[in-house]
Amino acid sequence: MPRRILVTGGAGFIGSNFVHYLVANTDDAVTVLDKFTYAGNEASLAGLPEDRVSVVRGDVCDAALVDPLVAAADAVVHYAAESHNDNSLQDPRPFVDTNIIGTYTLLEAVRRHGTRFHHISTDEVYGDLELDAPERFTERTPYNPSSPYSSTKAGSDLLVRAWVRSFGVRATISNCSNNYGPRQHVEKFIPRQITNILCGQRPKLYGAGANVRDWIHADDHSSAVLRIIEAGRIGETYLIGADGERDNRAVLESILTAMGQPADAYDRVADRPGHDLRYAIDSTKLREELGWRPAFQDFARGLLATIDWYRGNEDWWRPQKAATEAKYRELGR
Repeated sequence: MPRRILVTGGAGFIGSNFVHYLVANTDDAVTVLDKFTYAGNEASLAGLPEDRVSVVRGDVCDAALVDPLVAAADAVVHYAAESHNDNSLQDPRPFVDTNIIGTYTLLEAVRRHGTRFHHISTDEVYGDLELDAPERFTERTPYNPSSPYSSTKAGSDLLVRAWVRSFGVRATISNCSNNYGPRQHVEKFIPRQITNILCGQRPKLYGAGANVRDWIHADDHSSAVLRIIEAGRIGETYLIGADGERDNRAVLESILTAMGQPADAYDRVADRPGHDLRYAIDSTKLREELGWRPAFQDFARGLLATIDWYRGNEDWWRPQKAATEAKYRELGR
């Protein structure tokens, strides 16, 4: 039977990709709850069938709004979050409000109504790893967040675990590595470089570009989340990754090469404050327990598909670009 899925933050990057994935791969009806901050974009939901996808503009901290939406849902998938590290250093308060209070508000609603809950989190709650270390994050890695963003996400994870244990809430958690793909705001590393090149500007590399991220295509993240909702064990945490470790310089040079530019046609800018060295995900539990596999195991293929999307959707990202670059210029990046 088709389910009724409430997706918070469903107009953001990974949230909107999940909504598109649900529409394409299930018969579920979807309600999107989104505050439509700068990171939420109505255009990210354009073209979806109106008989299956409805959109509610509002804040996850608004208990009176959240409660009836949760009551009407079979499952809540909680993507809504303030997620940009640089912004959290400038003003931590929105991160505390959305990531902590918003998650608390949803947990109380699913507690009242017995609704299934899945919480989307990040590998940044674990801190970072040494560049030349063999270790990767697992579900048993201790939390060691290093920014207001990652600390508020760590706090929200702990709230979910407490509500499972204390109140019997039917919840799961996933911590994912860095996503890339369609509909990602141009403030983020990969779309910023792609759109700079499309605008005839030289892309920017933070510091030496040695920082390593474990990249996963947003469609693979979506398929993993759906698998966890369908078969994940209540109270469990699953790490989602696609073995996509690459340093920032290698990623930027791959983008330049794929777009017909010299691999060294970029400028170095000041590094980000407190820039974590390396993230790396061990997704063995997800793969062995739930049988999940990423479709984009070839990063180069996923990157080409992402470049093609930005080439073909300038009307989606152009309105964001000038203000984003002006902000980076103020920061010297």
